[in-house]
Amino acid sequence: MTAKIKYTDAPIGNPRVVEDFLPPPEDLAFREEGVKITLALSKRSVEFFKREAQKHNTQYQRMIRRLLDAYAERYAQPLAPRSTGRPPAGLRPRGGRRLP
Repeated sequence: MTAKIKYTDAPIGNPRVVEDFLPPPEDLAFREEGVKITLALSKRSVEFFKREAQKHNTQYQRMIRRLLDAYAERYAQPLAPRSTGRPPAGLRPRGGRRLP
């Protein structure tokens, strides 16, 4: 592609104005509040994220954070008040024992 582009003053046809669809800069600059935690991960997982981060020229901590955010967003459900006062089935002890 070494050929030069030749521009002319010829009419360009029937142009139309496209409405601006890009978000304003203030929507791009926001940063979600972070909470620092201590978390022990397997060596295998950390090495995986470090390798992938290097391939994609980013930080491995950022990749892990985005993964967790995507998971939380996907599975987040609004908390509904419990009318029975009993814990959900998955949190009840097995064998019919009652919680104190």
